[in-house]
Amino acid sequence: MTWKVIFFDLDGTLYHPEQGLWQAIGQRIERFLEQFLRVSPDQARALRYAYAQRYGTTLRGLQEEHGLDPWEYLTFIGQVPVERYLQPDPQLRALLESLSQPKWVLTNADAPYARRVLQTLGVEDVFQGILDIEALGWIPKPHREAFQRAWQRAGVRCPEKALLVDDLVRNVQGALKAGMGAVLVHPQRPTVPVPWIPRLEDLPLWMAEVRKHSPWKGATA
Repeated sequence: MTWKVIFFDLDGTLYHPEQGLWQAIGQRIERFLEQFLRVSPDQARALRYAYAQRYGTTLRGLQEEHGLDPWEYLTFIGQVPVERYLQPDPQLRALLESLSQPKWVLTNADAPYARRVLQTLGVEDVFQGILDIEALGWIPKPHREAFQRAWQRAGVRCPEKALLVDDLVRNVQGALKAGMGAVLVHPQRPTVPVPWIPRLEDLPLWMAEVRKHSPWKGATA
């Protein structure tokens, strides 16, 4: 299998979750829910999980069930101090530059936030561009429509020529159902049978193994 383009998720994929940024974002999401819906911290935490499972993102749940203006939410969440948690990552840059395919960031976040993350990591210029939640028509991963918009925006006619690299099982499953290639990046082996690598650094080797064998033979859970 030869992929013509690679889509990289942002949070939890291009940087390690333990660096603390994603936890800080989660705290802001829950704080927004508390203020917007006037609920307790425990209720906000439960709603965040429920909306993410049902709609793909908390934002989508708020749009569907409460008619929220998305930029009210994104502006609030985007105030997280990215530079407090991340720093330039030369190893990440070298890894990305070693991949010959055009690379895009595919994220359920907004472009201004994504750009801050990429600039802080020192890799913004490695990517062709950012496909954010607005570019996806406010339809988040893992919905098929989001992936379809992504590969069309990247100039790919056949979904099987596009590869998604993501840290969430539901997004990997969604991409696979949409006909794309996909691999989960997560330190723990998933409990469902999806292509998997424990570290982003393993991606080039995994891709080489896939090329040598059948499309999903190789490092799978």
